[in-house]
Amino acid sequence: MKIQDLLEQQFNLPSIPKVVALLLTELDRPEVDLRRVTQLISTDPALTARLLQLGNSSFFKLSGKISSVSEALAVMDLAHVKSMAQAAASVASPKAVPGINLQRFWEYSLNVAKVSRSLAGLVRQNQQAAFTCGLIHAIGELAMHLGMPEVLAALDQEVPPLDLRRAKLERTELGYCYATVSAGFARMWFFPQPLIDALEHQYAPFENNVYEPLAGVIHLATWRARAKEARLDDRAMAVTFPDSVGVVLDLDIDNVLQQDPFDWAAHT
Repeated sequence: MKIQDLLEQQFNLPSIPKVVALLLTELDRPEVDLRRVTQLISTDPALTARLLQLGNSSFFKLSGKISSVSEALAVMDLAHVKSMAQAAASVASPKAVPGINLQRFWEYSLNVAKVSRSLAGLVRQNQQAAFTCGLIHAIGELAMHLGMPEVLAALDQEVPPLDLRRAKLERTELGYCYATVSAGFARMWFFPQPLIDALEHQYAPFENNVYEPLAGVIHLATWRARAKEARLDDRAMAVTFPDSVGVVLDLDIDNVLQQDPFDWAAHT
Protein backbone atom coordinates (compact mmCIF):
# COMPACT_ATOMS: atom_id res chain seq x y z
CA MET A 1 0.00 0.00 0.00
CA LYS A 2 1.25 3.48 -0.85
CA ILE A 3 1.79 5.72 2.14
CA GLN A 4 -0.72 8.31 0.94
CA ASP A 5 -3.41 5.64 0.69
CA LEU A 6 -2.60 4.56 4.23
CA LEU A 7 -2.78 8.12 5.57
CA GLU A 8 -6.14 8.67 3.91
CA GLN A 9 -7.73 5.81 5.83
CA GLN A 10 -9.77 6.62 8.93
CA PHE A 11 -8.10 5.20 12.03
CA ASN A 12 -9.21 5.13 15.64
CA LEU A 13 -5.94 4.83 17.52
CA PRO A 14 -6.71 3.00 20.78
CA SER A 15 -6.22 4.65 24.15
CA ILE A 16 -5.34 3.06 27.47
CA PRO A 17 -8.65 2.03 29.12
CA LYS A 18 -7.54 2.83 32.67
CA VAL A 19 -6.22 6.25 31.69
CA VAL A 20 -9.43 7.16 29.84
CA ALA A 21 -11.53 6.05 32.82
CA LEU A 22 -9.44 8.09 35.26
CA LEU A 23 -9.52 11.09 32.94
CA LEU A 24 -13.31 11.01 32.63
CA THR A 25 -13.62 10.68 36.41
CA GLU A 26 -11.38 13.71 36.92
CA LEU A 27 -13.27 15.75 34.33
CA ASP A 28 -16.56 14.99 36.13
CA ARG A 29 -15.33 16.51 39.40
CA PRO A 30 -16.78 19.88 40.47
CA GLU A 31 -13.22 21.26 40.60
CA VAL A 32 -11.04 19.70 37.94
CA ASP A 33 -7.33 19.35 38.73
CA LEU A 34 -5.62 20.49 35.52
CA ARG A 35 -2.30 19.10 36.68
CA ARG A 36 -3.88 15.68 37.00
CA VAL A 37 -5.54 15.98 33.58
CA THR A 38 -2.18 16.90 32.05
CA GLN A 39 -0.47 13.95 33.73
CA LEU A 40 -3.09 11.46 32.55
CA ILE A 41 -3.19 12.58 28.92
CA SER A 42 0.61 12.69 28.84
CA THR A 43 0.83 8.96 29.48
CA ASP A 44 -1.31 8.03 26.47
CA PRO A 45 0.01 8.36 22.88
CA ALA A 46 -3.44 8.34 21.28
CA LEU A 47 -4.94 10.90 23.70
CA THR A 48 -1.93 13.14 23.23
CA ALA A 49 -2.19 12.91 19.45
CA ARG A 50 -5.93 13.63 19.59
CA LEU A 51 -5.43 16.64 21.86
CA LEU A 52 -2.67 18.14 19.70
CA GLN A 53 -4.76 17.54 16.60
CA LEU A 54 -7.58 19.51 18.20
CA GLY A 55 -5.29 22.22 19.57
CA ASN A 56 -3.68 22.77 16.16
CA SER A 57 -6.99 22.75 14.29
CA SER A 58 -8.36 25.85 12.59
CA PHE A 59 -10.97 26.15 15.34
CA PHE A 60 -8.44 27.58 17.77
CA LYS A 61 -6.49 29.49 15.08
CA LEU A 62 -3.22 28.13 16.43
CA SER A 63 -2.27 25.69 13.66
CA GLY A 64 1.39 24.78 13.85
CA LYS A 65 1.90 26.27 17.30
CA ILE A 66 0.79 23.68 19.89
CA SER A 67 3.51 21.13 20.69
CA SER A 68 2.58 19.78 24.12
CA VAL A 69 -0.37 18.69 26.23
CA SER A 70 0.02 21.62 28.62
CA GLU A 71 0.00 24.11 25.72
CA ALA A 72 -3.15 22.53 24.28
CA LEU A 73 -4.97 22.57 27.61
CA ALA A 74 -4.11 26.24 28.06
CA VAL A 75 -6.15 27.23 25.00
CA MET A 76 -9.17 24.95 25.06
CA ASP A 77 -12.25 24.54 27.19
CA LEU A 78 -12.51 21.41 29.33
CA ALA A 79 -15.73 20.57 27.49
CA HIS A 80 -13.60 19.91 24.40
CA VAL A 81 -11.31 17.68 26.43
CA LYS A 82 -14.24 15.74 27.84
CA SER A 83 -15.74 15.18 24.39
CA MET A 84 -12.36 13.93 23.21
CA ALA A 85 -12.06 11.57 26.18
CA GLN A 86 -15.58 10.22 25.64
CA ALA A 87 -14.76 9.51 21.99
CA ALA A 88 -11.55 7.79 23.07
CA ALA A 89 -13.49 5.61 25.52
CA SER A 90 -15.26 3.91 22.63
CA VAL A 91 -11.94 2.62 21.24
CA ALA A 92 -10.05 2.11 24.50
CA SER A 93 -9.10 -1.53 24.17
CA PRO A 94 -5.96 -3.54 24.89
CA LYS A 95 -6.70 -5.79 21.89
CA ALA A 96 -7.61 -3.23 19.24
CA VAL A 97 -4.56 -3.54 16.98
CA PRO A 98 -3.77 -6.92 15.40
CA GLY A 99 -0.19 -8.03 15.96
CA ILE A 100 0.57 -5.41 18.63
CA ASN A 101 0.78 -6.01 22.36
CA LEU A 102 -0.70 -2.64 23.25
CA GLN A 103 0.19 -2.73 26.93
CA ARG A 104 3.82 -3.23 26.01
CA PHE A 105 3.58 -0.60 23.26
CA TRP A 106 2.14 1.99 25.65
CA GLU A 107 4.82 1.38 28.26
CA TYR A 108 7.55 1.50 25.62
CA SER A 109 6.23 4.77 24.15
CA LEU A 110 6.16 6.42 27.57
CA ASN A 111 9.74 5.29 28.20
CA VAL A 112 10.85 6.83 24.90
CA ALA A 113 9.06 10.07 25.84
CA LYS A 114 10.77 10.29 29.22
CA VAL A 115 14.24 9.52 27.89
CA SER A 116 13.68 11.98 25.02
CA ARG A 117 12.86 14.73 27.49
CA SER A 118 15.98 14.01 29.53
CA LEU A 119 18.25 13.92 26.47
CA ALA A 120 16.69 17.12 25.12
CA GLY A 121 17.68 18.85 28.33
CA LEU A 122 21.29 17.76 27.84
CA VAL A 123 21.49 19.17 24.31
CA ARG A 124 19.34 22.25 24.96
CA GLN A 125 16.38 21.26 22.85
CA ASN A 126 12.72 21.88 23.69
CA GLN A 127 11.95 19.29 26.38
CA GLN A 128 8.17 19.48 26.04
CA ALA A 129 8.38 18.97 22.29
CA ALA A 130 10.82 16.10 22.82
CA PHE A 131 8.45 14.41 25.26
CA THR A 132 5.55 14.76 22.83
CA CYS A 133 7.59 13.39 19.92
CA GLY A 134 8.84 10.50 21.99
CA LEU A 135 5.34 9.59 23.11
CA ILE A 136 3.80 9.62 19.62
CA HIS A 137 6.87 8.66 17.57
CA ALA A 138 5.53 5.20 16.72
CA ILE A 139 1.81 5.82 16.21
CA GLY A 140 2.57 5.10 12.56
CA GLU A 141 3.27 1.51 13.57
CA LEU A 142 -0.26 1.19 14.94
CA ALA A 143 -1.72 2.71 11.78
CA MET A 144 0.26 0.33 9.58
CA HIS A 145 -0.96 -2.67 11.55
CA LEU A 146 -4.55 -1.42 11.34
CA GLY A 147 -4.37 -0.56 7.64
CA MET A 148 -2.30 -3.50 6.37
CA PRO A 149 -2.76 -6.30 8.92
CA GLU A 150 -1.74 -9.17 6.62
CA VAL A 151 1.36 -7.42 5.27
CA LEU A 152 2.47 -6.37 8.73
CA ALA A 153 1.80 -9.84 10.14
CA ALA A 154 4.39 -11.20 7.69
CA LEU A 155 6.90 -8.54 8.78
CA ASP A 156 6.18 -9.30 12.44
CA GLN A 157 7.20 -12.90 11.86
CA GLU A 158 10.56 -11.72 10.56
CA VAL A 159 11.27 -8.86 12.98
CA PRO A 160 9.02 -7.95 15.96
CA PRO A 161 7.44 -4.46 15.98
CA LEU A 162 9.68 -3.06 18.75
CA ASP A 163 12.92 -4.61 17.49
CA LEU A 164 15.86 -2.31 16.77
CA ARG A 165 15.88 -3.58 13.15
CA ARG A 166 12.22 -2.86 12.52
CA ALA A 167 12.42 0.49 10.70
CA LYS A 168 15.09 -0.83 8.33
CA LEU A 169 12.95 -3.85 7.43
CA GLU A 170 9.88 -1.69 6.82
CA ARG A 171 11.83 0.68 4.58
CA THR A 172 13.25 -2.26 2.62
CA GLU A 173 9.91 -4.03 2.15
CA LEU A 174 7.49 -1.08 1.92
CA GLY A 175 9.61 1.91 0.93
CA TYR A 176 8.69 3.72 4.15
CA CYS A 177 8.55 2.99 7.87
CA TYR A 178 6.54 3.87 10.96
CA ALA A 179 8.48 7.16 11.29
CA THR A 180 7.30 8.36 7.87
CA VAL A 181 3.70 7.45 8.72
CA SER A 182 3.83 9.17 12.10
CA ALA A 183 5.19 12.31 10.42
CA GLY A 184 2.49 12.06 7.75
CA PHE A 185 -0.22 12.23 10.39
CA ALA A 186 1.53 15.08 12.18
CA ARG A 187 1.61 17.01 8.90
CA MET A 188 -2.08 16.32 8.19
CA TRP A 189 -2.96 17.47 11.70
CA PHE A 190 -0.98 20.72 11.36
CA PHE A 191 1.47 19.98 14.15
CA PRO A 192 4.39 22.42 14.57
CA GLN A 193 7.08 21.94 11.91
CA PRO A 194 9.81 20.99 14.44
CA LEU A 195 7.65 18.04 15.58
CA ILE A 196 6.97 16.98 11.99
CA ASP A 197 10.66 17.16 11.12
CA ALA A 198 11.68 15.22 14.23
CA LEU A 199 9.19 12.45 13.49
CA GLU A 200 10.09 12.39 9.78
CA HIS A 201 13.83 12.06 10.35
CA GLN A 202 13.91 10.04 13.57
CA TYR A 203 15.05 6.88 11.77
CA ALA A 204 18.05 8.57 10.13
CA PRO A 205 18.42 12.02 11.77
CA PHE A 206 21.37 13.24 9.72
CA GLU A 207 20.83 11.39 6.45
CA ASN A 208 21.01 13.30 3.13
CA ASN A 209 22.52 16.39 4.74
CA VAL A 210 19.62 16.78 7.19
CA TYR A 211 20.47 18.32 10.54
CA GLU A 212 17.54 17.93 12.94
CA PRO A 213 18.75 17.70 16.57
CA LEU A 214 15.32 16.77 17.93
CA ALA A 215 15.19 13.84 15.52
CA GLY A 216 18.58 12.76 16.87
CA VAL A 217 17.21 12.92 20.40
CA ILE A 218 14.24 10.72 19.47
CA HIS A 219 16.56 8.31 17.65
CA LEU A 220 18.77 7.85 20.71
CA ALA A 221 15.80 7.53 23.06
CA THR A 222 14.24 4.92 20.77
CA TRP A 223 17.51 2.97 20.75
CA ARG A 224 17.61 3.12 24.56
CA ALA A 225 14.04 1.89 24.98
CA ARG A 226 14.27 -0.84 22.33
CA ALA A 227 17.57 -2.07 23.71
CA LYS A 228 15.86 -2.33 27.08
CA GLU A 229 12.90 -4.18 25.52
CA ALA A 230 15.35 -6.64 23.95
CA ARG A 231 17.27 -6.97 27.24
CA LEU A 232 20.56 -6.43 25.47
CA ASP A 233 23.71 -7.01 27.50
CA ASP A 234 26.52 -4.43 27.72
CA ARG A 235 28.33 -5.78 24.68
CA ALA A 236 25.22 -5.86 22.51
CA MET A 237 24.36 -2.30 23.52
CA ALA A 238 27.88 -1.13 22.67
CA VAL A 239 27.65 -2.79 19.25
CA THR A 240 24.21 -1.37 18.41
CA PHE A 241 24.69 2.13 19.83
CA PRO A 242 24.17 4.70 17.03
CA ASP A 243 27.57 6.37 17.33
CA SER A 244 27.11 8.62 14.31
CA VAL A 245 24.07 10.27 15.93
CA GLY A 246 25.75 10.46 19.32
CA VAL A 247 28.82 12.19 17.86
CA VAL A 248 26.76 14.93 16.21
CA LEU A 249 24.87 15.62 19.45
CA ASP A 250 27.99 15.16 21.62
CA LEU A 251 26.32 12.33 23.55
CA ASP A 252 28.12 9.06 24.19
CA ILE A 253 26.59 5.75 25.21
CA ASP A 254 27.06 6.49 28.91
CA ASN A 255 25.15 9.77 28.56
CA VAL A 256 22.24 7.94 27.01
CA LEU A 257 22.21 4.97 29.38
CA GLN A 258 22.13 7.29 32.37
CA GLN A 259 18.82 8.77 31.21
CA ASP A 260 16.55 6.06 32.54
CA PRO A 261 12.85 6.96 32.65
CA PHE A 262 11.87 8.71 35.85
CA ASP A 263 8.57 9.53 37.50
CA TRP A 264 6.50 11.80 35.25
CA ALA A 265 4.34 12.91 38.18
CA ALA A 266 7.37 14.56 39.77
CA HIS A 267 8.35 16.50 36.65
CA THR A 268 5.30 18.20 35.14
